[in-house]
Amino acid sequence: MPTSRETILTALHARISVLPATALRGEVLPERVPAAGLLILRDGEPGAPDVTLSPLAYHYQHRAEIEAVVQGTDRDSSFDTLTASIGAALAADRTLGGLCDWVEAEAPRPVDLAVEGAASLKAAVIPVVLHYTTADPLT
Repeated sequence: MPTSRETILTALHARISVLPATALRGEVLPERVPAAGLLILRDGEPGAPDVTLSPLAYHYQHRAEIEAVVQGTDRDSSFDTLTASIGAALAADRTLGGLCDWVEAEAPRPVDLAVEGAASLKAAVIPVVLHYTTADPLT
């Protein structure tokens, strides 16, 4: 049986997988970036939970990360479209079907990366904060 954390990360991956960009989870950057862009979900860090005692509950603000990458001559516009689509996908269901109390993305800090012999990349890490509660830190 998967843990709450794994179930939530799987739901987040499913949420971004409906976008036109290719969505991977925990993979290395491939040699080629698809024309619609590339998203790589990183599990991130659950951090130290706040704890309540009656009943015992662990309240997390888990920081996952989505790496967003586009390539090509119109990368500024493509990147803007891709990040806006991530925001819209998260806003459509801020609880991931009731698995989280709240899901929110933070603003990306894009960088342009030169690639020898190919069009430049535009990429950013988009932190996504997952607010959820579990009865045990290992489940």
